[in-house]
Amino acid sequence: MIRLVRYILLVLTFTIGSLLGILIGLVRPFNPTNSRWCAQIFGFFGLPTIGIKVAASGYENYPTDRSFIVVANHQSNWDLFVVGNTVPKRMVSLGKKNLKWIPFFGQLYWLAGNILVDRGNKKKAMEAMATTKKALTQKNTNIWFFAEGTRNGGKNMLPFKKGAFVTAINAGVPIVRVCTSSYLDGFSMDKLDNGTAKVKVLPAIETKDLSMDDLDVLMQQCHDSMMEVIQELDKPEPQGVPATNT
Repeated sequence: MIRLVRYILLVLTFTIGSLLGILIGLVRPFNPTNSRWCAQIFGFFGLPTIGIKVAASGYENYPTDRSFIVVANHQSNWDLFVVGNTVPKRMVSLGKKNLKWIPFFGQLYWLAGNILVDRGNKKKAMEAMATTKKALTQKNTNIWFFAEGTRNGGKNMLPFKKGAFVTAINAGVPIVRVCTSSYLDGFSMDKLDNGTAKVKVLPAIETKDLSMDDLDVLMQQCHDSMMEVIQELDKPEPQGVPATNT
């Protein structure tokens, strides 16, 4: 019964969230901060629906005086809810071009200023990467990457794809790592309480003095440091220390 109610509420969440996001996008089309507002809307309705609470820290590590790239681990579709309240201002993401044809959500995603990439067309993909660099260097926009390129199912992080790191080096912008604990452990649509997901924003890594010769080392540094933090976040809280919810 809990599962059925949850699925009904999730349909309502996506429908209402998408319609509100489209309305925001129509009022101020392609404004990069639209994505943040939409993420917060989905998080506000979605987290109670799936029974997850969030304890977040490290907001002060987001640069406020320049553009940057976020590199985050990607566990499941629920990441949309879990990291919603940690998305900073003027943040967009890269998505497949065909996303914009998904009813409601696709139009929201497009109007929110996100960058759509035709990954099956090399020329179009290169043009999208040029657009990405321009957004970072000329439009005071930040870009969110799930660097694994796909969902890892809550297990260990997969190897990173190069895109986020090539983009950061080419644009000379810092990389901010966002780590989320393994919240899928014990998760069930039949449970009222699915525990607390911990999200931690780590200090920025500078890339302005790096070249493509440093690419592999940079990727490994980010991957290893994030794995270490996620393992720390996965440790149980000491008895008597409550989590701080957002």
